[in-house]
Amino acid sequence: MKIATYNVNGVNGRLPVLLKWLKESAPDIVCLQELKCPQNKFPITEINNAGYKAIWKGQKSWNGVAILSKNHEIQEVQDSLPGDEQDMQSRYIEAIVDQKVICCLYLPNGNPYPGPKFEYKLSWIKRLKKRAGQLTKMELPAILIGDFNIIPTPFDVYKPEKWENDALFRKEVRKAFQELEKKGWTDALRKIYPDEQIFTFWDYLYHAYDRNAGIRLDHILISPYLSSDLIHAGVDKYVRGWEKTSDHAPTWIELK
Repeated sequence: MKIATYNVNGVNGRLPVLLKWLKESAPDIVCLQELKCPQNKFPITEINNAGYKAIWKGQKSWNGVAILSKNHEIQEVQDSLPGDEQDMQSRYIEAIVDQKVICCLYLPNGNPYPGPKFEYKLSWIKRLKKRAGQLTKMELPAILIGDFNIIPTPFDVYKPEKWENDALFRKEVRKAFQELEKKGWTDALRKIYPDEQIFTFWDYLYHAYDRNAGIRLDHILISPYLSSDLIHAGVDKYVRGWEKTSDHAPTWIELK
């Protein structure tokens, strides 16, 4: 089974890119972030015609997450991250697909640091860690997947010295990522490629993609009850080179 995540940076504006990638890559489950469309503007007809069922949580102009499934029904669990009823940002959707709990997330960017946006990011991470703990306590085969807006280590960024006080690379968020790993969640891409520098995002500015001046923001963390099923992982970097594409590239795993 192939499970992927892709920050599309506008699902309607990048729809031709998304559909082309879906046809070529044919993942079984796809998590999308940054839909940037209200609920009623999600291109469900085109997604269905591509062979996928979908659930989604839209938001006008910003955020938005979706889960697509090619071969299995999608049973929605919740469309927001528990712990803050006042949080109206569409950043989390959770479902059961093929007996796996798929937690699709678009974690807050947090910039500028310091400030209220960074505090919101830390509080969001705290809620995510609590949900992750519940899933492991229930011994469920679960996946935390999406754009984490966290650069886990200096190895995951081009010129890390320039990012020290960026909210993506602050020690607080890196520590939180490490704490998830210590609780048994496996960073799938790093498990498969422990010594290879891999990026999932390249800025539109300064020819970042051409220079491979990237960062790794898109992650797939698998619970202890799935770790032995991991057989492969990768990044479809070439998609970032397509015309009118997202600044992220699709990231994926394969499970037995």
